[in-house]
Amino acid sequence: MDQMSDSGAAKHTIPVIDRMMDVLAALERRPNGVNIRDLTTLLGLPRTTIYRIVNTLQGHDMVRRDDTGAYHLGRRLLKLASHVAAGVSDIDLAAFSQPYLDKLSAELGEGSKLSVLDPEGILVLSASQGRREYALTVAPGQRMPIHAGAASKMLLAHLPPEELATWLAKPLIAYTSKSITDPKRLGTELARIKRLGWAQDRGENAPSIHAFAAPVFDKSGKLVAAISVPFLAGAEPSRMEEIRVAAIDAARAMSEAMPV
Repeated sequence: MDQMSDSGAAKHTIPVIDRMMDVLAALERRPNGVNIRDLTTLLGLPRTTIYRIVNTLQGHDMVRRDDTGAYHLGRRLLKLASHVAAGVSDIDLAAFSQPYLDKLSAELGEGSKLSVLDPEGILVLSASQGRREYALTVAPGQRMPIHAGAASKMLLAHLPPEELATWLAKPLIAYTSKSITDPKRLGTELARIKRLGWAQDRGENAPSIHAFAAPVFDKSGKLVAAISVPFLAGAEPSRMEEIRVAAIDAARAMSEAMPV
């Protein structure tokens, strides 16, 4: 019976889309990129077929071609992934968070974003743009450093010990002199963040960018995301406190409104 069902399903597939998915899967397995000749060998397809597929995918920003002629997965895939709520039941977390981010950015004039932790690291799931002069631009689909940034640290701070140890065992890059690259020191910082209920970035990812982040919890008390507000360094202490409190309030409001 299962074989008959599989056979029936196969009759309703589109071969060219199957081939397209094979190309994307090959690029996924080769982070350094793959050229058309290698794709032809890997997939056993005619060169003209491979060329038409990657050319079409490139036109939709699903793949990109570097200066050496190798193809890589494109940024459009990140944007699509940003609409997938990682580990949060069936809720569209990106859509659910948007009113809270829009309200936060309208009040502060700064950009704001919602970030989640998935198997690849930190992903910006949704964002709102600020209208204040020199407000920083944020965009869904961006990947952020796992350890350098307010939202990143907030998300790490609530991981179970064994999962946290796995992330801290990975290379921790020094993006600036403020980046914390020592696992023990970072662990201490994460424990402090979890205790305080908010996180601060003092230029750990980029020297001129600071940020505050606060946690978003579901009804069971599990952390599902972090709301953060990046801003230019040099803000007055009173302004920084305004941003910190606003981020906490927005995250608390969203947590309280989370569906069961």
